[in-house]
Amino acid sequence: MTAVERGPAAPVDAALLPALRRRTTGVLVASQILGGLGVATGIALSAVLARQVSGTEALSGLAPTATVAGTAVLSMPMAALMTARGRRPGLVLAYLVGALGACVVVVAARAGNYPLLLCGMAAFGAASSANLQARFAAADLAEPRRRARAISNVVWATTIGAVLGPNIAAPAGRSVAGLGIPPAAGPFLWAAGIFVMAAVLVAVLLRPDPLLTARALAPREERSPQARSLRAGLAAVVASPRAQLALVTVAVSHTAMVSVMSMTPLDLTHHGASIDLIGLVISGHIAGMYAFAPLMGRLADRVGRLSVAGLAAGLLAVAMFLAGTAGASHGQTAAGLFVLGLGWSAGLVSGSALLTDSVPQSARAAAQGISDLTMNTSAGFGGAIAGLIVAQASYAWLNAAAASLLVPLAVLVLFARTGDRKGKGKEKAKGNEGRSRTAAEDGPPGVRPS
Repeated sequence: MTAVERGPAAPVDAALLPALRRRTTGVLVASQILGGLGVATGIALSAVLARQVSGTEALSGLAPTATVAGTAVLSMPMAALMTARGRRPGLVLAYLVGALGACVVVVAARAGNYPLLLCGMAAFGAASSANLQARFAAADLAEPRRRARAISNVVWATTIGAVLGPNIAAPAGRSVAGLGIPPAAGPFLWAAGIFVMAAVLVAVLLRPDPLLTARALAPREERSPQARSLRAGLAAVVASPRAQLALVTVAVSHTAMVSVMSMTPLDLTHHGASIDLIGLVISGHIAGMYAFAPLMGRLADRVGRLSVAGLAAGLLAVAMFLAGTAGASHGQTAAGLFVLGLGWSAGLVSGSALLTDSVPQSARAAAQGISDLTMNTSAGFGGAIAGLIVAQASYAWLNAAAASLLVPLAVLVLFARTGDRKGKGKEKAKGNEGRSRTAAEDGPPGVRPS
């Protein structure tokens, strides 16, 4: 039987892979609960905190944007570390950097230092990078026909922490009242402790490393260091139109979601919403993002990645219509944010599975890092522009601008699906032609060809 690489520890037999898959998924699920709780607790009031520290609404959108930018910037070093050492070191380092960033945010809020606040928010984004990369760790050992489900199960696990996070933002703010820390910064202090817990969990229990195990099971020609480099990952994406479509899917879905979500708390405050109500709306949005991920994974495995990518574009368009026309209706805004989360989930799961399918195993870690860099860089620009659009125009115009991003995605998915149908039609025609030729050569029943 085939032995599986485990680094310095003893090898794992391939017959034990089903149990190893379950163990790996369990650890990733637990870490996602903690990571989701920490990120959601802090991010819920980031725009509000930025407005308080900067003194202007026009700069408020830069706080969540800095988080997204940090996630993007750190995605490539994280991918390089994972490519060289495995998933575990990369995830642990990212959670620890996120904890450090959360502490810097608290210091900056107390000092009223806006540039320092943005630096802390950027480092805070490392925890988001860990949460995103964990979905690919789940796919390392998954069977190809169940890959989207494996990704979606880990994405789903974020639901528990992410839904609770915004709702504990208010208690976290009250807990620091006697420390001279602004209430909107209190959630970041809690997030720092949560990220440390996630790092310890991964460091102790994510053994053997899923990426190293999958690499040991790969064909021998895919095990060379050259095949695993970042350059090889970029080459694999460039060589595959499906991988490029996957990048577009996750980038557009994430950019549209971040742009609208980051400005929704401010729009709600303009219409008299309390912090508790904002927490409920964001919780509903996060539930849409994560709670239905297993459904999206099963759909992607059953009806295809492209179909679910098209579904993502449709859901996001509906969400932006609801949110953009809600006005003072908090209920309609909440509905729009929930559907926005569903669209993001469909795009992330289908795009991640499509990317993993489309590149060789040796290049996957690097290609996945490129994917996260692309999606978070795009979302960073979107978030920065979102604050300016709301300040100069309105929240409704922001939704209209975000909806325009969906047009190229829908067109690309339509062309890809059309190409699939034509390809299947040609294969069927060739099969029929082959059967007809065989029948002609055999002649009528009972007559042998001469």
